[in-house]
Amino acid sequence: MSKSVACQPSSIITSSFISQIARKIRIVPLLVLLLSTLPVWFLREAIAPQIVQAYTARVDLAIDRLPDENYETILRRAEAVARASAQRSFDQDILVTDVSIIVSVQSYGAIAPVLALDVSRPQWRTRPDPQRWATYFKTARSLLFFEQNLTPGQTATTK
Repeated sequence: MSKSVACQPSSIITSSFISQIARKIRIVPLLVLLLSTLPVWFLREAIAPQIVQAYTARVDLAIDRLPDENYETILRRAEAVARASAQRSFDQDILVTDVSIIVSVQSYGAIAPVLALDVSRPQWRTRPDPQRWATYFKTARSLLFFEQNLTPGQTATTK
């Protein structure tokens, strides 16, 4: 059999004294908990530091065809622009590990990509040559109407 007994507060110890002790008991573990986290964090960082987040820089560039410019000249300009952009991307951000650049050309209203440059930082450091790392799009010449003779006033649709 169980017997239920209602507990009466002690008349010897006042309730204000008990609440003061309870408050101090709550503060001590809180201070210990807060002060122990800092050495634990330092220890964790010393043993296993955070990993650096590296990423790929992606750049899309567009250049315009100049009057009386042939396809080979456009390619050299595209390579120069890609080279400058790759170097700038590596110089501006030390976390960039790879660069992906696409150079498009606009010619008489037509736009087509002519080259894509995909290179990593170590590759670029050993040989900063865009011709080595670039992929050239073979159909760009015909898509940009370099095989047809257009005058500067004409567009690709009004032949």
